[in-house]
Amino acid sequence: MKRWFVEEVLPHEPQLMRFLRRNWRDVDEIDDLRQEVYARVFDAAAQRRPDSAPAFVLSVARHLLIDRARRTQVVSIEAYADMEAVMPTADELSPERHLAGRSELRLLEAALAALPPRCGEVVRLRKVEGLSQREVAERMGITEDTVERQVSKGIRALAQAMGRDDRGARTQTRDRRAQDDHEAAQGQDLPTRKH
Repeated sequence: MKRWFVEEVLPHEPQLMRFLRRNWRDVDEIDDLRQEVYARVFDAAAQRRPDSAPAFVLSVARHLLIDRARRTQVVSIEAYADMEAVMPTADELSPERHLAGRSELRLLEAALAALPPRCGEVVRLRKVEGLSQREVAERMGITEDTVERQVSKGIRALAQAMGRDDRGARTQTRDRRAQDDHEAAQGQDLPTRKH
């Protein structure tokens, strides 16, 4: 096995390094990525040696970069909702906007929890963890069509729970609009007081 690795895999290190440098922004991680690729290749080849070592190495590298990119994009809703401090940005948020954002995250958490179990799991895997439709289907033992329908159903339910329409615009319920109209009418009848 070691001989195969030295003779078939290591000679392709320059190709691997070019691939990693071209496709990964953080130059400081390139050596670690190379080692991870080698570990994965070695482990996989112990089970069954690939027909083409160079193609296999680059395929493993591509999958590793996809996994890493996906992991860096996944943010725990709970962790973000509980953050006490927000990193300062050029467009700093007012305390009111920050509070409103945290409120919306909590509302989203509650809406996710209220979805039927299978629908909630499909939405979480697809939209929060970033798995592909196929990966969700395989993991849950359902068809890709079912994944698509469950995501659609879940997103509609989340949008409704969040008070938004299909385009993401805020909506008001009929009762809330009626209450607002009533309050506005009441306010017009009241005289203003001068201090």
